Amino acid sequence: MAQESSEPQSLTHLDSQGQAQMVDVSGKEATRRQAVAAAQVRMSVATFEAIETGNTPKGDVLGTARLAGIMAAKQTSQLIPLCHPLPLHKVEVQITPDPQLPGYQIQASVITKAETGVEMEALTAVSIAALTLYDMAKALSKSIQIESIRLLSKTGGKSGDYCISEDVGSTIYNKNNY
Repeated sequence: MAQESSEPQSLTHLDSQGQAQMVDVSGKEATRRQAVAAAQVRMSVATFEAIETGNTPKGDVLGTARLAGIMAAKQTSQLIPLCHPLPLHKVEVQITPDPQLPGYQIQASVITKAETGVEMEALTAVSIAALTLYDMAKALSKSIQIESIRLLSKTGGKSGDYCISEDVGSTIYNKNNY
């Protein structure tokens, strides 16, 4: 898997005058592309236990957050100005309890066959899932923290494959799950 290059790259979303532009991907071949992103949500033990036992005022916190993440991935191009609208073939959001935080680890995997990648869709999915988890549980505590939103891996495309280095990896990421 490719790692980050230390050499400066040109910014494809800027034209020769430095103006923001949508990248022209019309000359690229549509290929299978996948991205996996993660986030974590940290909270008090009491809030974590209330969610785990289903004792929350707003109902199914985790189910609602998971669906919100899936829906958000499908809306990414409407939320981030220069993202291309893409046909998403699969969006999976997993929310796993982590008593050590205490809180939850969130992962999203997004797959398409298109001319550009789905990193932003995966990152949007985990971000909105985390925000929804906060919204659903804020009546229990306002001190919930959303942390460590990051891309874990991506495959396909001209830039090749990428996988986060082990020393900064997620505690639950397992590329064999996707």
